[in-house]
Amino acid sequence: QINLSVIHQYVDYLVSQQNVKNVFVNGTTGEGLSLNVQERKQLAEEWVCQGKDKLDHVIIHVGALSLPESQELARHAAAIGASGIAVIAPFFFKPTNKDELIAFLQKVASEAPAVPFYYYHIPPLTGVKIRVEGLLDGIKERIPTFQGVKFSDTDLLDLAQCINKNEREQFAFLYGVDEQLLSALAIGADGAVGSTYNYLGRKTNLMLQAFAKPDLALARKYQFLTGEFLNFVIKLGFGVAQTKAVMTFVSGIPMGPPRLPLVDASEEFIVKAKAKLDSIVWPDGD
Repeated sequence: QINLSVIHQYVDYLVSQQNVKNVFVNGTTGEGLSLNVQERKQLAEEWVCQGKDKLDHVIIHVGALSLPESQELARHAAAIGASGIAVIAPFFFKPTNKDELIAFLQKVASEAPAVPFYYYHIPPLTGVKIRVEGLLDGIKERIPTFQGVKFSDTDLLDLAQCINKNEREQFAFLYGVDEQLLSALAIGADGAVGSTYNYLGRKTNLMLQAFAKPDLALARKYQFLTGEFLNFVIKLGFGVAQTKAVMTFVSGIPMGPPRLPLVDASEEFIVKAKAKLDSIVWPDGD
């Protein structure tokens, strides 16, 4: 079951301990697609409420397999004052070309006509491999609120072409593959949305600062160390359930078990992951 009571702690932890001021709610890490509409609405409301005057942006993922459900969630996000909404491609009956995908996105976005809209591109999970570069051509005419893309794919050529073609539009490209963030920054990504920022947000912010200086050698150190941890846990078997376990032992906030078909992280995983994270010596001496 969802646990709304820890969200105020979660917000305070992100802001004070991780220097994270923006959240993406009901996405992959939050198991948004495993929740029913009522649960998703409750979570969205609680994050917007608890984030008031503390968080800069609360973006609500409102994608669903059912168009009416997605539209209902979009209207709800607008009503509660979300900073933005995002939608993944439907992944059972899939759009086969960009026009079909845009038609679906447009039908959702039009239900929240004053709310910035993001396309959530995550082909490894949706199986929808429509390149974003082509999707962006003329998209503002179809979706006036279109603001950008949460780009969770390793195809940096597609991302680079998006950024190259759309400098004038000033779309935001938020990268979603945490272990490759520095590569995405180098070609012009504007920011990041990812699961590791729950517990490595401060380190990632230090990497962003180093990149901006630019001190690429220091930025690489942070990226390599994040990668070292992820490489280690991926070999153990790393997914949403394991992310919850890591976040629990780092933050002290109980993230709870995942919902079936996902199953809890093993004790062996927790012991090994904690030892690995504790062994990393970061450039800032922590």
